[in-house]
Amino acid sequence: MYAIVDVAGQQFKVTKDQKIFVHHLDGEEGAEVEFDKVLLIDNDDKVEVGEPVVKGALIRGKILEHLRGDTVKVFKKKRRKGYKVLKGHREYLSHILINEIIEKGATKSVAKKETTKPAPAEKAVPKAVSTKKPVAKSSEAKAKTASTKAVKSTTATKKPAADKTKTTTTKKSGSKATIAAKKTQSKTTAKKKTTKKTTSSKKTKE
Repeated sequence: MYAIVDVAGQQFKVTKDQKIFVHHLDGEEGAEVEFDKVLLIDNDDKVEVGEPVVKGALIRGKILEHLRGDTVKVFKKKRRKGYKVLKGHREYLSHILINEIIEKGATKSVAKKETTKPAPAEKAVPKAVSTKKPVAKSSEAKAKTASTKAVKSTTATKKPAADKTKTTTTKKSGSKATIAAKKTQSKTTAKKKTTKKTTSSKKTKE
């Protein structure tokens, strides 16, 4: 009786009491492991193929030791470039012993996690409510607040007066400009009249 099982991404043909080397598995040495990805089982020429896994099939084993494999050398070279690199690699492996092959009706055991109850939260102590009554404001404090309000109101009323003075000054300056323009126009018209008179007098003398 043998089975084909997927262990850590690799497929192995295993029988009972067989030892195999697989990729590194989580677990301490001596711990039991179970593999439920059984792809095929052959029992006395009765072959059962999974689609893709055989339902109810399970393989149990035991971790014997953790070790590292042989060094694999990787050499790279680029000709006429002076490029040569040599590196080595050793894979982490686990040595496993197959204890049992179960065809049907097996259930994978789930590792129980340690459940720790959270510590009871401390009850919040209610804050003491102050019984003191709010102290009434004195007459001096009230007078100060009234005076500050009065000062603010006076400053607010003074601002538009300043704006009015600005507008009056602009109006006055505009009126002066118009008067000066009128004077220059009158002067130019007077000059034109005098030139016309002189030309007319010259013509009469001739």
